[in-house]
Amino acid sequence: MLLKITEEDILNLKKTANNIRKGIIEEVYAGQSGHPGGALSCADILTVLYFNQMNIDPNKKDDPNRDRFVLSKGHASAALYATLAERGFFSKEELKSFRKLGSMLQGHPDMKHIPGVDMSSGSLGQGLSAANGMALSSKMDERGFRVYCLVGDGEIEEGQFWEAAMSSSHYKLDNLCVIVDNNKLQIDGPVSEVMNVYPLKEKLQSFGFKVFEVDGNNIDELISVFQKTKTVKEKPSAIIANTIKGKGVSFMENQVGWHGKAPNEEQYNEAMKELN
Repeated sequence: MLLKITEEDILNLKKTANNIRKGIIEEVYAGQSGHPGGALSCADILTVLYFNQMNIDPNKKDDPNRDRFVLSKGHASAALYATLAERGFFSKEELKSFRKLGSMLQGHPDMKHIPGVDMSSGSLGQGLSAANGMALSSKMDERGFRVYCLVGDGEIEEGQFWEAAMSSSHYKLDNLCVIVDNNKLQIDGPVSEVMNVYPLKEKLQSFGFKVFEVDGNNIDELISVFQKTKTVKEKPSAIIANTIKGKGVSFMENQVGWHGKAPNEEQYNEAMKELN
């Protein structure tokens, strides 16, 4: 059954995505450390998942039947933390402690200490393996929850991702959705030049996925495609989300230098001015 979405719903989701982007900038500036580019690119994806698609409740964060989310591209933790804070899993004030000594908001997500985090991640390429296990357990225990795994386009240069992709298909994990944040840039430059992973759609199809491709910074398209993945049977789904690295802050957009760099005070003020 497809959700009926109004124009007001879309507007509210866009405002939420903007708030999440402001949270990202607040975090990285406060910690003077982090990865703003890839965090900003996936803000719309996380917005649609956490505020429109996933069966979750901040008041029942340990509900065994909740949907699960794995941030495989763990260095984009600022995006997940800002999303969780916006969703009410913890106070937005916590964002100012990002990457500081003693803070629960480490550089990479930690499921033992951060409310709402379903899987610790950091080493690239490993998230899909964990997501497979979650999706398989859902089927074995007949719980019915869905699992979403966000990976980076540079990250899938790792061989483990493709081994995990074979398992997703082999076990017919139709309750699993892999989202590729295809912003086309990684720490050393364009993905196509560092280690070309394209054509991505054909590769994922050959590994047994039902593949969709959308504008990953378009709320309307994201809602529609996530709804479609819920109708796929007998195979896992993959969404190639074409995004802009640094989306929402003009001087960060499509600039590889903002992969892992914190803004100074002037840049912080400019970024927040744009987002406001």
